[in-house]
Amino acid sequence: MSIHPHLDKPLLFILHYKTSKETIQTKPPQKTKTMASTTTLSSLSTTFSSLSLIHPSQPSLSTHSFLSFKPRTPTSIKASSSTTNNNNPNPNKSPPDNTIFFNQEETDPQWVDTQSEPLSPPEGFVAPPSFDELPPETEDEVAAAYEEIYGPAYSGVSVLGSDVFVMDSKVKKQTGFGGTKRRRERPKDGFDERVVQVRRVTKVVKGGKQMSFRAVVVVGDKNGQVGVGVGSAKEIAAAVEKSATNARRNIVTVPTTKYATFPHRSDGDYGAAKVMLRPASPGTGVIAGGAVRIVLEMAGVDNALGKQLGSNNALNNARATVVAVQKMRQFKDVALERGIPMEELWK
Repeated sequence: MSIHPHLDKPLLFILHYKTSKETIQTKPPQKTKTMASTTTLSSLSTTFSSLSLIHPSQPSLSTHSFLSFKPRTPTSIKASSSTTNNNNPNPNKSPPDNTIFFNQEETDPQWVDTQSEPLSPPEGFVAPPSFDELPPETEDEVAAAYEEIYGPAYSGVSVLGSDVFVMDSKVKKQTGFGGTKRRRERPKDGFDERVVQVRRVTKVVKGGKQMSFRAVVVVGDKNGQVGVGVGSAKEIAAAVEKSATNARRNIVTVPTTKYATFPHRSDGDYGAAKVMLRPASPGTGVIAGGAVRIVLEMAGVDNALGKQLGSNNALNNARATVVAVQKMRQFKDVALERGIPMEELWK
């Protein structure tokens, strides 16, 4: 009988876990077990395990397989078309002969030769000549190639004047770069433009005063077509351009006789301005002033009398002249409206 140093009571016997396990395994298995026998076996196994932990003289428990460290083998790729079996029951078994590892330097020479073999050129293929094999180009060949790509070069002979200045003027005209001011190109529609008035106007807003320019322009073809327009902008040139565009949208026809005068008298008013127009005999000319004279000249009237009554505003007088012209009618239109021959109008 021995006394354990860590226990107060003497130990009657100490059974090793391994010996008890072998003894239990040697017993024949019983098909029917009661609840009491199961409880007794579990309590005995717990006691033996605690005693083995207290007296670890020899390792009684076997080391589990999942706690052991096994070096991993490198990933392999099979050269054949067969798939690799991942669930190999024997990992220590050597790999088959047709397996190639990444860390191996040796490769299949047959596979390398088939991949690195160059493609054969197609039938009729001619290799391009090298630059070193070509003869040097002459100056004529270089000039011909340059002319084919960029057009004819400057020959130094001027036919239409100085080519340098001609090209400079074309660049300034097309792009607007290089010139001091950009000139406005008038549309080639057969109408001439005359500026009647340009004045500075002011618009008072919340932030202060906004200064701009207002222009009154009369356009006409001097063949019975005339129009009056107005426009305003920050600059004079822009204001004139806008007013000319507005005048082309308000073209009216002026009835005239073979003596380039009015067929009859007419009066017109616009706002506070009033204008009287009278026909005149050949050789009289246009006797009028201000905006009325400009409108009659742009309409192509050579002999007429005009008088401004009331306001002196240029825009209102020009528009009053247009109103008076619109009231006029030709002799044939009056005869057709009355249903009589045109000779009856002179009786």
